[in-house]
Amino acid sequence: MFIYDEFYFIYAIIIFSISMFANIRIQSTFRKYSKMKCRLSGYDASNLVLMQNDVTGIRFYKTQGNLTDYFDPRTNSISLSDGVYDEFNVSAVGVGAHEAGHAVQMARNYFPMKVRHFLVPVTNFCSALSMPLFFMGLIMVYDSLMTFGIILFSVSVLFHIVTLPVESDASNRALRALEQSGRLSAEELEGAKKVLMAARFTYIAAILTSLISLLRLIMLSNRRKK
Repeated sequence: MFIYDEFYFIYAIIIFSISMFANIRIQSTFRKYSKMKCRLSGYDASNLVLMQNDVTGIRFYKTQGNLTDYFDPRTNSISLSDGVYDEFNVSAVGVGAHEAGHAVQMARNYFPMKVRHFLVPVTNFCSALSMPLFFMGLIMVYDSLMTFGIILFSVSVLFHIVTLPVESDASNRALRALEQSGRLSAEELEGAKKVLMAARFTYIAAILTSLISLLRLIMLSNRRKK
């Protein structure tokens, strides 16, 4: 009765719809531009962005999975998935270049990236405790516990908000380097841009869903206090 209020299904449908739309968009865009072949692989594009920005000392790894690509600032390494590392298509180029954009951020001491890196362990800790504490306070009618749970959950919202400019900046650095290199045609550059725009929407979706979740916690808390 505390969790399944009359707004629960509306809330669940909105969250599900936003998440599904973002996932379908990135998957369909990636598949579409995976069919557009080009002269660079994902690995080539990643290396190209690093060279265009005079960034050295980055290690590369090939990892399994679909869209499991990431830059690890702790090891100064880029991991590219099977569908990106040695695939010669526009989607692979966009993703590979984007991860190199993060490496450039680290080399340039991009402040928002430092903030996000600091927030990762804090967010993991707060996320693990926020919901149990909130619903414990809700059941026990303990206002301070509910408030504390909301505050902890707000950290994850902050993390998503900080993540968006970091990801957007990495994409912009990647596209700028690809364009300046002259290695891609205008059509290929436009395709890479669309791949990265679709990926960017997943971060916007994460902000929206986390804000909606936070709003629901606040609404539940206020109703329980009455």
